[in-house]
Amino acid sequence: MALIVQKYGGTSVGNVERIQNVANKVSKFVKDGHQVVVAVSAMSGETNRLTSLANVITSEPSRREMDVLLTTGEQVTIALLSMALQNIGHEAISYTGWQVPISTNNIHSKARIESIDGDKIKSQLNQGKVVVVAGFQGMSEYGDITTLGRGGSDTTAVALAAALNADECQIYTDVDGVYTTDPRVVPEAKRLDVITYDEMLELASLGAKVLQIRSVEFASKYKVPLRVLSSMKEGGGTLLISEKDFEESDMEKPLISGIAFSRDEAKLMILGVPDKPGVAFQILGPISDANIEIDMIIQNQGQDGTTDFTFTLSRSELSAAKAVLEATAAKLGAREVLSDDTIVKISMVGIGMKSHSGIASNMFKTLADNNINIQMIGTTEIKISVIIEEEGLETAVQALHAAFELDK
Repeated sequence: MALIVQKYGGTSVGNVERIQNVANKVSKFVKDGHQVVVAVSAMSGETNRLTSLANVITSEPSRREMDVLLTTGEQVTIALLSMALQNIGHEAISYTGWQVPISTNNIHSKARIESIDGDKIKSQLNQGKVVVVAGFQGMSEYGDITTLGRGGSDTTAVALAAALNADECQIYTDVDGVYTTDPRVVPEAKRLDVITYDEMLELASLGAKVLQIRSVEFASKYKVPLRVLSSMKEGGGTLLISEKDFEESDMEKPLISGIAFSRDEAKLMILGVPDKPGVAFQILGPISDANIEIDMIIQNQGQDGTTDFTFTLSRSELSAAKAVLEATAAKLGAREVLSDDTIVKISMVGIGMKSHSGIASNMFKTLADNNINIQMIGTTEIKISVIIEEEGLETAVQALHAAFELDK
């Protein structure tokens, strides 16, 4: 008998029929003798509907009241799923986040989980019940309802698994696992049976949408075995484990696990800046003060006592960042500020990079052979990222996927 925490997202519980389908899935695990805790999201579209209602009342609703409003979506789902389980012969009980309780900090709309008291859930499991918990929500030290922000239900599930010392946390989505790249771009992409936490963190941060970063961070921190599965079809999915467990297994270790890409990229350049100590801070300090996140950075030293500075950021923040940078340029006496929102980022990720050379050169040769120019390069121990023109995205991903034999 194992203790399993399962999470079903909004699409999986999008209507009554799908909720009944989830109940049938849960039933199979219960009949096999497992204890099951289920974390669920609001039904698909419900959060948007509730947000629209608030916007009719006011254009600036308070975050506290929005948390109170939005958490009703999950409350509907947990009650319906518990009813569906009871209807097919299983004892089930539902809990909101604050009934568990899931304790968070006081930041409304993007709270962080601080602790979970699992005693109530364990008591109900020991009585043979399925426990259904509302994802995405918790309670602050002041007794206020809070929400966890984007991907909050995934985080809820992993945190519950950690608190209950579960044998496995299963995230059910509309895809059947983690793929070597987006199958919509490369039809030959393969589903990975196993991937490490670090690799998944890199892929998630680089554009892969299968799992939210916070849930992977939580799983990595507390060593929760995390499996990604499809709620629509059967299969073993993809299991996330630690690098140590991966190395100790007898599985073949690939050089590259996956290729991620992001279209939400823009580039800012400030040219002809005086080359002196502290200039990087003078450029990036105001950008940081404006709460604008940057990614890759390149500084080139010129021959005339000046330097050029380039960095990438989200396209949605390009306009605001450019205004800040132009003000900085005027103060520094820079020559000009340029921007480009027609770039993309492509990244190859794999723990095999740690022990194998030649991966970067093979990547660059593949791009060159396909007449794709590299504008910027960034690396970590298990990742190589390049910035290229947007028009070359699909060709680059397809060529790299084939060159590193990820289709095999």
